[in-house]
Amino acid sequence: MNADRQPARVAPINVALVGIGNCASSLVQGLTHYAGRTNDAAGLMHADLGGYRVDDIRIVAGFDIDRRKVGTDVAQAIFAAPNCTAAFAPDIPPTGAVVRMGRLLDGVAEHMAEQPDERTFLPADLPEPSREDVVAVLRETGAEVLMNYLPVGSQKATEFYAECALEAGCAFVNNIPVFIASDPSWAERFRKAGVPVIGDDIKAQMGATIVHRVLTDLFHKRGVRLNRTYQLNTGGNTDFLNMANRKRLESKKISKTEAVQAVAAERLADADIHVGPSDYVAWQKDNKVCFIRMEGELFGGVPMNLELRLSVEDSPNSAGVAIDLIRCARIARDRGLAGPVLAPAAYFCKHPPEQMTDDEAYEAVEAFISRASS
Repeated sequence: MNADRQPARVAPINVALVGIGNCASSLVQGLTHYAGRTNDAAGLMHADLGGYRVDDIRIVAGFDIDRRKVGTDVAQAIFAAPNCTAAFAPDIPPTGAVVRMGRLLDGVAEHMAEQPDERTFLPADLPEPSREDVVAVLRETGAEVLMNYLPVGSQKATEFYAECALEAGCAFVNNIPVFIASDPSWAERFRKAGVPVIGDDIKAQMGATIVHRVLTDLFHKRGVRLNRTYQLNTGGNTDFLNMANRKRLESKKISKTEAVQAVAAERLADADIHVGPSDYVAWQKDNKVCFIRMEGELFGGVPMNLELRLSVEDSPNSAGVAIDLIRCARIARDRGLAGPVLAPAAYFCKHPPEQMTDDEAYEAVEAFISRASS
């Protein structure tokens, strides 16, 4: 299909979720919260994005491995332990999508088994699906966008679902720091299959990474030399507990660090920048606390430093961005785009195939949306 020729848009947008954790919970709650609020754009880039509203999104399938979720409607599963995010829309009508057993692979770190049941995953004693099984579900439900919400470090599991998206022809939105859209070999596979992919590693609406990027860019624009910086984060959800295993953090640290380095006036030496999760604090639950310190030089080499503390409910902080990603993925399908969709990735993700400043990315994604609306 000619990318400049705009076919008519047809709602709804059918979405399948991989991982029914805190982030999926906030996303699904958001669909109820914004239902009927046609002009409410709080937390969203636009209430109407390329002709699509929040009301147009339908959850048609879900995959998880936890026995408290498998076999239940997605609307019920999102409130099951170990989920602990805010219930800002507690009365969710049934979606009609029953959570199916997912593929385990490396989706659960070994150390998670040492935690109390209410904090950790409890894998169901059920047969795991084959790729053919998952593809069949995606096709039968008419899924058009597959959202990856697996735990950080789930390399093999993410690749499994990326394969399923390729075969089923679903746009793949990769919300975690396993590199798919930004990996040239995977990008080429999506191009050849004629399937759009957006990733990698979702940015929050007002999270640690975007705030750190904005401040780093401000140093650059104001002529302040940045000498050293760190970003430390603590939280008490399963994401932070999972990342207590440092072996699962390699791609996460790369993603978050590169997001900051990309907007610095000069690339900092590895010893002068530290960006990444710090520790798991159980009582924080889904609250994330971020500490940023930046040390630099003003006019005449006079030293200065900046310290910031940011506290946010982690999962709702990314749910609006996820809704924007879903709508951009559907627009990409409408336009017949294949492979990485660069503008939305640059604006909404930490480790896109092509890094841009936030101003450049904003202009690029607005242009992408405008073409869809014309």
